[in-house]
Amino acid sequence: MRPRQLLPLLFCLSLPLASLAETSAPPATDAQPASSPESPEVDEFAQRLNELQKRLDDSERQRAELTAQLNGAGNAVVDRLRQENQRLKSQLRDAQAQQPPRLLSDEQTWFATGGATALLAFILGALSRGRRRQRREWIN
Repeated sequence: MRPRQLLPLLFCLSLPLASLAETSAPPATDAQPASSPESPEVDEFAQRLNELQKRLDDSERQRAELTAQLNGAGNAVVDRLRQENQRLKSQLRDAQAQQPPRLLSDEQTWFATGGATALLAFILGALSRGRRRQRREWIN
């Protein structure tokens, strides 16, 4: 893209961001004195707010207790699983220590298998040729 076109494009793209960044002041509300006729409603809302705040505090306390119980139960399960895992690892080490050493490794076994196959192919080739003698030259 040409530099002449890039600058106006970036400017146009930044306009919505600038408008979102501006914050408008909330509309000013007229402060009502506490002795206004709506005072009983305000007191009722304040009591309701206090009641809800107490219920919220109780709920948070209960949630914290349940979380602690859940973590305690989870830790017990994790500890039991760790102990079982260590026990199984020790059994595996013991079983591997009691196992006699292998005569040949996997690579040596495959090497011996390949050698036996080659020897068998050589013997079968020699036997299938028979006693007849042919010239060992290429026919042109």
